[in-house]
Amino acid sequence: MRTYHCFWLLFWAGQPHQSFLTPLSKRTSGFPEKEKVLVLSGNSRQDLHRSKRSWMWNQFFLLEEYTGTDYQYVGKLHSDQDKGDGSLKYILSGDGAGDLFIINENTGDIQATKRLDREEKPVYILRAQAINRRTGRPVEPESEFIIKIHDINDNEPMFTKDVYNASIPEMSDVGTFVVQVTATDADDPTYGNSAKVVYSILQGQPYFSVESETGIIKTALLNMDRENREQYQVVIQAKDMGGQMGGLSGTTTVNITLTDVNDNPPRFPQSTYQFRAPESMPPDSPVGRIKADDADVDENAEIEYSITEGDGYDMFGITTDKNTQEGIITVKKALDFENKNLYILKVEATNTHVDPRFLYLGPFKDTATVRIQVEDVDEPPMFSRPAYIMEVKEDVPINSIIGTVTAQDPDAAKNPVKYSVDRHTDMDRVFNINSGNGSIFTSKPLDRETLLWHNITVIAAEINNPKQSSRVPVYIKVLDVNDNAPEFAMFYETFVCENAKAEQLIQTLSAVDKDDSYSGHQFSFSLAPEAASSSNFTLQDNRDNTAGIFTRKTRYNRHEMSTYFLPVVISDNDYPIQSSTETVTIRVCACDNRGKMLSCNAEALIHPTGLSTGALIAILLCIIILLVTVVLFAALRRQRKKEPLIISKEDIRDNIVSYNDEGGGEEDTQAFDIGTLRNPEAIDDNKLRRDIVPETLFMPRRTAAVRDNTDVRDFINQRLKENDIDPAAPPYDSLATYAYEGNGSVAESLSSLESVTTDGDQDYDYLSDWGPRFKKLADMYGAMDSDKDS
Repeated sequence: MRTYHCFWLLFWAGQPHQSFLTPLSKRTSGFPEKEKVLVLSGNSRQDLHRSKRSWMWNQFFLLEEYTGTDYQYVGKLHSDQDKGDGSLKYILSGDGAGDLFIINENTGDIQATKRLDREEKPVYILRAQAINRRTGRPVEPESEFIIKIHDINDNEPMFTKDVYNASIPEMSDVGTFVVQVTATDADDPTYGNSAKVVYSILQGQPYFSVESETGIIKTALLNMDRENREQYQVVIQAKDMGGQMGGLSGTTTVNITLTDVNDNPPRFPQSTYQFRAPESMPPDSPVGRIKADDADVDENAEIEYSITEGDGYDMFGITTDKNTQEGIITVKKALDFENKNLYILKVEATNTHVDPRFLYLGPFKDTATVRIQVEDVDEPPMFSRPAYIMEVKEDVPINSIIGTVTAQDPDAAKNPVKYSVDRHTDMDRVFNINSGNGSIFTSKPLDRETLLWHNITVIAAEINNPKQSSRVPVYIKVLDVNDNAPEFAMFYETFVCENAKAEQLIQTLSAVDKDDSYSGHQFSFSLAPEAASSSNFTLQDNRDNTAGIFTRKTRYNRHEMSTYFLPVVISDNDYPIQSSTETVTIRVCACDNRGKMLSCNAEALIHPTGLSTGALIAILLCIIILLVTVVLFAALRRQRKKEPLIISKEDIRDNIVSYNDEGGGEEDTQAFDIGTLRNPEAIDDNKLRRDIVPETLFMPRRTAAVRDNTDVRDFINQRLKENDIDPAAPPYDSLATYAYEGNGSVAESLSSLESVTTDGDQDYDYLSDWGPRFKKLADMYGAMDSDKDS
């Protein structure tokens, strides 16, 4: 009989807060009498059950979130090979073995060292084995078992969003879907009611409701009006354990906005509006604004205004301002206070987007009455026509009346009007106007050929208020009269060959006339009486406003007569008949046999041997080159001889003093002679300038010296004026010499080099008498004297 070595795994049902197993050691009270024994023999495994048990041996259940101070007891492992002598050792491996789960290697007791959370890990798979301590060999095959973490309700429902936002149209029916909220519970949904969530509404009644199982929020109140309240805040609660007492819960906030629908018609705040409009208001000008109130917003508040009736239906119009939804009343035609001063209109305001669902609330439009009072203003005179067209013949005498313009004051006062011509439109003053009756007359002769149309502007102004004026254009057409004689269309200069034959055509003539002919021009040509009989040529009128010149004899000699002047008389057929005499120049020329001109110069036959044109041009170029060479040579020599003015040692400059030589001090300095300035009479006016060489000598003009004048400024101004008017003075202002140098100056030297040694003997009080220009100098030297005195 084979011997089976059995490995017992014993299960006990413990307290619910600890484990479903009861320990086998000292904790023997409350053990169930039913036990499960696992017997393993070799590689086979058999479950031996008592007749009344059908338990699964390999599954433990352990409560999560254990809060005790001791380790949580899981169960006990026992082998039938264990004799109780300590020869066997129990080993645990798998999920959490040695860390989360430990086993007593002598007794086989399994304990949990930490608090377990099913939401982190719901199942642990472990393996158990018994080995011989001495040999280290297993006495039983390794067995696998499962520890399931039993769920408790330790997680509250969590919504997917902290805040929900939703919107629905106002005036929605009861039960209209708003939004659906969702909450999840991390507890085990397969065990008990820990994860069974029920929804309820905590805030937002009686306006909204929520379905307990689905979380769908619906409207609960009829006809919620956005105009009364637009925003709603609803608080929804999700509670587990099926909503029973003791369940955990979570909340979320739902912000619900009522969107607008067109459920409010426009309404005028008042039934009558009054406006004033001056009669001078131009068309399309705004008279005033009206507005109908609409409680709706956006497109539901858009209003269209229209004029439905009234005596000003054709005088006024109304448009809608899309930004402010106001009706703008404008003038369509010019107003006239004297004609009508009051207009009454019916204005209608209508919604452009009407919702048919709310037509039962009434018509979505409203009407108002608009009264417009026309105000009288002082208007300018009005002409009887917008423009005048007049005609006048160009030969009318001066002061002839050509037409009349009429204007009158449209106001009730009928103020008198005076007329004038805008001279900007009649710069030559060809026309004038009678200021009292508006008669326009000529003031200068007219000429149609110079200017056909005269466009002037007439001004009509009130006599009492000239600022009230108006203008009207007057177009004056100058009519033609036959006052211009016909003339050649061009200057005619032709030739006749010496070998010409009689009755040969040498030139065709045509004429023009500046005058205008309604039936067309008709010109007649003839020779002047003095040339008709003695001329060497004849003239034939072609009757088509042209004429031909023919030769009368057979041959011509250019040595006898080289040029003929043929007078031709041209006449028109208008009234009065105008005629003119024009001259045709005919030159006698040498021609070849075919009549082609060769030469018309009589001297060409006398001097046949002459220089050609090319030779003449070559000679002229040579002469020009020679002249240019001579001029350049003379200029270079002159420039070489001329010494620069600044380099010259003898150059005299007004305010330049040379100190580059030693010895002598101020006695050797050729400085500016101030004594001459103080004694103008000592100057030699005949002294010539030494800085330039005058091309022509002019006797300098002597001017009277300033008598008893010690002011240097006056003397310099006098010399400056003399040089400005002197025609011999070159335009070198900086080289003008106002004095000459010399020794023994009355004022002595102006240099400060010598005065250093004599400062103590100088008295500078006289500087104060020289005027404001020397004030600074007087203050400086006066201060020095004061310092020395102190």
